[in-house]
Amino acid sequence: MQRLDGGLALPAEFRGGIVALGNFDGFHLGHQAVVGRAVERARGEGKPALVATFDPHPVRHFRPDAPPFRLNSLAQRERLFADAGADAMIVYRFDGQLAGLTAEQFVADRLCALASASGVVTGEDFTFGKDRGGNAAVLKALGAERGIIAEAIPPVLFEGVPVSSSRIRDAAQAGDPEAAAALLTRPFAIEGVVQHGDKRGRELGYPTANLSLGTYLRPKFGIYAVRGRLTDGRLLDGVANLGVRPSFSPPVELLEPHFFDFDGDLYGQTIEVELLSFVRPERKFESLDELRDQMDGDSAEARARLAAHPRLA
Repeated sequence: MQRLDGGLALPAEFRGGIVALGNFDGFHLGHQAVVGRAVERARGEGKPALVATFDPHPVRHFRPDAPPFRLNSLAQRERLFADAGADAMIVYRFDGQLAGLTAEQFVADRLCALASASGVVTGEDFTFGKDRGGNAAVLKALGAERGIIAEAIPPVLFEGVPVSSSRIRDAAQAGDPEAAAALLTRPFAIEGVVQHGDKRGRELGYPTANLSLGTYLRPKFGIYAVRGRLTDGRLLDGVANLGVRPSFSPPVELLEPHFFDFDGDLYGQTIEVELLSFVRPERKFESLDELRDQMDGDSAEARARLAAHPRLA
């Protein structure tokens, strides 16, 4: 799996491919249908299967002050695209220059001149180009003029309602990671580098691996049953506080997983933490003893919740 710069001509081995085009934030059931169709076409025609995504998300360009909302990082998307069968990921850097391209210019420059794409697959609701001047119908017409066969995939329904990134964000912010996972086909997971903290957890008998939330969506703050994936592939069950730690000052937004039966050094390592079940909201405690007692109960509850979530390699 290669990561390619969408602003440069693609290497010869990837030109003429079938491109799945979209933001793909979360890579949920609907996104998987789009990429799956592109891979199917590519394999049937003996061409490269490519997935093109935008980074940063267009919303971040047009609304730089918007609260964090990302459902996955670029690195996570790359792994998911590879697992879906894509040969390479094209990253279109969304900046002022790209935002200024009309729909016709985007097709002529990015899809034709730089990629020599022979086919493009999008969702039916896909928009592109300056002032959102392009949509699936426009892409089909512009593509036909240049020998690109464009195809739009209808929305995927779950329980009768279209699957969308917004729907997943709503579930996560409501403290319902199980509902989010059903739409994603996997748990919502935050990935980051383990940072040094103030060692409060260690003093309480619950050492934690502290992760910044970065550009990720802020799910409902509270205690979660979690599963961590280390760089060596090991999976660790645990319990985590996600929020601002109201019992301590100053408040800092962190994901702080404590992994059961683990005593290694994770500082500086990149780990991924899946949020599997919401245990309770954050609250402030009047003493460390009260907090420790609560953590004992949270850990027991998390272990019970995790028993209902079989480990998947």
